Parts: sequence; C-alpha cells; structure tokens
Amino acid sequence: MTAIITAAAPPVVPGDPVRRLGLVVLSTDLTIEADTISLMQPGVRVHVSRVSFTNPTTPENLAAMVPHLAASADLILPGVPLAAIGFGCTSGSVVIGVDTVRGAIAAVRPGVPVVTPVDAAVQGFAALGVTRIALLTPYLPQTAAPVAEYFAAAGLDVVRCYGLGMADDRDIARVAEDDILAAVRATDDPAAQAFFVSCTALPVLRLIPRIEAALGKPVLGSNQALGWGMLRAAGQFGGGPGQLFASSASEGTPA
Repeated sequence: MTAIITAAAPPVVPGDPVRRLGLVVLSTDLTIEADTISLMQPGVRVHVSRVSFTNPTTPENLAAMVPHLAASADLILPGVPLAAIGFGCTSGSVVIGVDTVRGAIAAVRPGVPVVTPVDAAVQGFAALGVTRIALLTPYLPQTAAPVAEYFAAAGLDVVRCYGLGMADDRDIARVAEDDILAAVRATDDPAAQAFFVSCTALPVLRLIPRIEAALGKPVLGSNQALGWGMLRAAGQFGGGPGQLFASSASEGTPA
C-alpha cells in the first residue's frame, strides 16, 4: 500500500483576483454561452446555470420559468462573490417582468446586481442618445408583441417591428446568416435611429459590425446588450462589437 504523505500545512490561498459574473440561461438555448464568454475581458469570468424551459416560446411557457429561477441562480458558485448576474432570456424578461426576475434571483443572491437583455438595451439606447428604434424578433406574434410594448413603455418609439414567426429557440439558433441579414433589411425603417435584434438564441452577435455598416446606424442584439449591461453593473471596462461598446470606451464609462 502506498503511503499518503500530507503537507505540514496547506498552501495559503490568496484572494480571488477574478471578477466573476453569473448567468442564468434557458435549458434549450444553443447560442448565449459562447456569445457572452466572447465579450469577457481578462480578469473577468462568466459562470453559467440553466433553468428548465419547454418550447414553444409562448408567453405561457416563458412564465412557467418563474418557480425555477431562484434555484438556478443558487447553483452559480455557492459562497463565491459575484459582481453581477444576467438572466439570459429577452422575451422571458418581458413576460415575467424585470422586477420579478430580479426579485427571484435576489432571494438567493442578495445584493448582487441583476441584468436582463431588455433593461440593458434600454440603458444602451440611452447611452447612444437613441429614442426611435426598429425591432427584429424571431418570435411568434404573441411573444413579439410584449417585447415591442416593453420598449414603448420605456420611452422608445418602435417605428417598425418585424417577426420571423418561429416557435422553437433551438431552431432560432440555427437561422442562417443570410436569412438574418434579409430580415434586417425587411425590418429597417428610415425613421429608426437604431436597431434592436431580439432573442439570446439568435446568432447575431458576430454580424453586428456588418449590419451597422450596411444600415449606418447602431445595432444592439440581446447577447451584446446583456454582456454590456453585466460588465457595466460590475464596474468593468470591456470591448465588444458595435457602436454600443465603442461609445462606452470612448466616453471612458464602464462597459
């Protein structure tokens, strides 16, 4: 039998130099994890937990996540400080209510800022001086409508809303780039100062610079806005695609 030799004293563990962010995502989302991780800067890490969700993405199914939010957030590095927590569902944030999402997560992680894609997008448009937007969603009409209403209630004029009529976020994650670009062209309106592409499952993040160049206006996507908002809540500077991150960096404000 091999003898087990134990050190006279365990190593002294230094303080954690990393700023850690939590992220609660839908069990069926294929896109958001890689997108969010790609926005993190040196010294910042994102840690993910999933919440049970059943397609199709109807308001009823989105609302059914509420009882599970606290338990999902509670699984993210128990006992380890988090600088912010994101909830990775745009339509779910609207249907459930941003305040309800924050309350459920705060019940298990009190004092930690909670960010959703929609409130981060509203803050992003304010930072860019935007009041009129065009809105592209992949959702069914009954799911798209509350998203448009949320932005209107937040003081943004939604001059055009275009939906793809898709029911399953696993399918949304596999929409081809050419189809996304065609939908963007169908959605744009000369009266819109900026553009919002909704849904954390839709793979739009890497297309944002290309869309901005084509439209000549700022473009915000759900994962881009959420990552920006989480970093901002954590007091971090960061680099990411699009005028949203560029304007924050140039102004010297937290990104």
